[in-house]
Amino acid sequence: MASITSIISTTSSKNGIVADFTSMEEGKHGTVQSPFLSAFQKIIAELVGTYIFIFVGCGSALVDRERTLTIVGIALAWGLSLMALIYTLGHVSGAHFNPAVTIAFAAARKLPLMQVPIYVLPQFLGSTLASLTLRVLFNHQGDILPMLTQYKSPVTDFEAIFWEFLMTLILMFVICGAATDDRATKEIAGVAIGVTLVFEVLIAGPITGASMNPARSLGPAIVSGVYKNQWVFVIAPILGAMTATGIYSLLRQPKQNTKI
Repeated sequence: MASITSIISTTSSKNGIVADFTSMEEGKHGTVQSPFLSAFQKIIAELVGTYIFIFVGCGSALVDRERTLTIVGIALAWGLSLMALIYTLGHVSGAHFNPAVTIAFAAARKLPLMQVPIYVLPQFLGSTLASLTLRVLFNHQGDILPMLTQYKSPVTDFEAIFWEFLMTLILMFVICGAATDDRATKEIAGVAIGVTLVFEVLIAGPITGASMNPARSLGPAIVSGVYKNQWVFVIAPILGAMTATGIYSLLRQPKQNTKI
């Protein structure tokens, strides 16, 4: 599940990079944060945030084996956990928790390319550690297959790619509109993004697992050693997220040049 998101972030008119809410707050109080400390905080935020996100979401799938949460319960676990984490860590790192989101923002020049590893590596590590934790805690089940994002016949590779592409496109489109547009009401961005994830898991969860997030898929795959069709859950979300940023760029208000 995706997720992820770049909530409460604004684009600097001078250098075109994403300046998060933390930087703005520090400016208000007259303090300056070092680039190293800022990068370190982003790494920790993405690592811990992705860990919690995957632990709750994938954990709900394992609990469903024993307590029958149903797809509704699993969808709520994913959506509500993402919503909570957006409000918890959005002001620190932008709360991406998803390499597809990070890469899409970098491709759209909303995030410096040099910062991509600062986000992506902790996301994969957080997902892998969460999956490993769940494997230990649910060792009595014998395997963690419910955590994997897979699809079976009659779903074809093309259909799976289209599902993941479309679901990620919709999620990223909501992120762009609710969390990155200056005209949006950003206070409710977390709600909009979390609700979107809920209904997408309800729709696509039974078909592909509704990944929309390379880290979400590869973490459980690494821990379980099952890599079948994982390329679908890497390529399709990235393409979907990049397409969404491209489409939403058509809706953004053009910047006006001001004469000084």
